[in-house]
Amino acid sequence: MPIIVDKDLPARKVLQEENIFVMTKDRAETQDIRALKIAILNLMPTKQETEAQLLRLIGNTPLQLDVHLLHMESHVSRNVAQEHLTSFYKTFRDIEGEKFDGLIITGAPIETLPFKDVDYWKELERIMEYSKTNVTSTLHICWGAQAGLYYHYGIPKYPLEEKMFGVFEHEVREQHVKLLQGFDELFFVPHSRHTEVRADDIEKIEELTLLATSEEAGVHLVIGQDGKHIFALGHSEYSCDTLKQEYERDKRRGLDITVPKNYFKYNNPDEKPLVRWRSHGNLLFSNWLNYYVYQETPYIL
Repeated sequence: MPIIVDKDLPARKVLQEENIFVMTKDRAETQDIRALKIAILNLMPTKQETEAQLLRLIGNTPLQLDVHLLHMESHVSRNVAQEHLTSFYKTFRDIEGEKFDGLIITGAPIETLPFKDVDYWKELERIMEYSKTNVTSTLHICWGAQAGLYYHYGIPKYPLEEKMFGVFEHEVREQHVKLLQGFDELFFVPHSRHTEVRADDIEKIEELTLLATSEEAGVHLVIGQDGKHIFALGHSEYSCDTLKQEYERDKRRGLDITVPKNYFKYNNPDEKPLVRWRSHGNLLFSNWLNYYVYQETPYIL
């Protein structure tokens, strides 16, 4: 089934070229189907790239989704045209009177800042509080996961001596949780971050279950007791060349950046990346949408 987006959204053309079923809002309005309302709070500076990554994954399910893109009103985005935000995005103020079946809160390249020093933290707190009663299930990604764990459970983040950068093997810790249906016992996930949350802190919280960890990368998947809040510290949504672009960007800036681990063939940046996370990335988003959104949401929001 399709995802429903604005007919002029640039990511729509990218997805159509990949044979992902995308429907315009005009066509969707002629169908007698209750599509799932999914909001994406896009905190990334590379808005259009992140749109395509997430829409690619949530569009690969049998469910019809009505997608609403959100940006922070209290933050000025410098890496995206204001025209793009005006045309395709809403703010929390625009939608706070509505209810949603699902919400995705993305990462943001600000993890070295204390949470309360982030210029839009107060607005994000309002959104996370809103999600408790107005969203069936929220999926938090990377910094969004750190922010959610801190806001909802008081779990801190810690600085890393060296950036966690590459593709790492993870182990399933809970075999019979619906979010992990179809997962292999070992699977790969990209990470790109300067901070971490620690398993010891999560295990102290009775309402949280640690689902997947990596010996090298640490915590990846955490779920709240009722599945209302799910936290993914890695980037299962990343495209094949995202880490490559980050590496080359930092090299151009003269930053001290290491080659992303387990990513390029032979660990040689002149070789092509090896994509080993795509199938589990699709499973993660598909399972979230099916078991924690579609199966749990009321027909009338």
